[in-house]
Amino acid sequence: MDFFPPRLLLAVTVAILLAPAAATAADSRWSIDFEGGVAVSGYNDVRIPGNTGTLFSLSQELDSDPAFFWRARLTRSLGQRHHLSLLVAPLRLESAGRIDRSISFNGEKFDANTPLDAGYRFDSYRLTYIYDLHRSDRIRLGIGFTGKIRDAAITLSGGGNSAEKSNTGFVPLLHLVFHWQFSKRTGLLVEGDGLAAPQGRAEDFLLAFTADLSPRLGFKAGYRLLEGGADNDEVYTFTLVHYASAGIVFRL
Repeated sequence: MDFFPPRLLLAVTVAILLAPAAATAADSRWSIDFEGGVAVSGYNDVRIPGNTGTLFSLSQELDSDPAFFWRARLTRSLGQRHHLSLLVAPLRLESAGRIDRSISFNGEKFDANTPLDAGYRFDSYRLTYIYDLHRSDRIRLGIGFTGKIRDAAITLSGGGNSAEKSNTGFVPLLHLVFHWQFSKRTGLLVEGDGLAAPQGRAEDFLLAFTADLSPRLGFKAGYRLLEGGADNDEVYTFTLVHYASAGIVFRL
């Protein structure tokens, strides 16, 4: 499936979350997770079209500024082992500078040493189902599946020319969560989505320290990695982003 509108995904998600569940009302729990911090571009290599464009880097041949990021997740737990969540995770990165060779990008040519401005947008909307394989006072281990909508665009402008390549599509991913509560109030969390295929790959994982500030309020801080891309006739793009992340979890 190559296209799935984010609004349709949102409508389906809301219907699922609000539908009567097999679990009783006493077993159902809601939580809201807000995360934010600084995103720093690692490699960000682009060639568009994928078979005839010029391969260049938005982060190594241009100067890429760190950017503020945020993401929010709404989760409904159905009983003890089943969970549904909806994630909204926008991302914007900007670059500027000069490249000492001509660039062919999405049908436009940019002469060597032309002042260039570039934008990288990667907005993600994800619906995730998680099943807890193991859950105790100390350890939680869960696996699941994620349906991800990526709404992405790369823009390049300079010397009176501008071009943009945008793409919206559906990506299936596997989900993993491991939470080790090594004391009564603190723990270590590994959580994320990922999958690799011949058409490309995607990984988005968080390693974080967690702390329970109260029965209804939690805190986390750590490192997130986002990596992936695609290689085909239409696009070649592979990106690595490092995040310094902190967040708050409200348990309703």
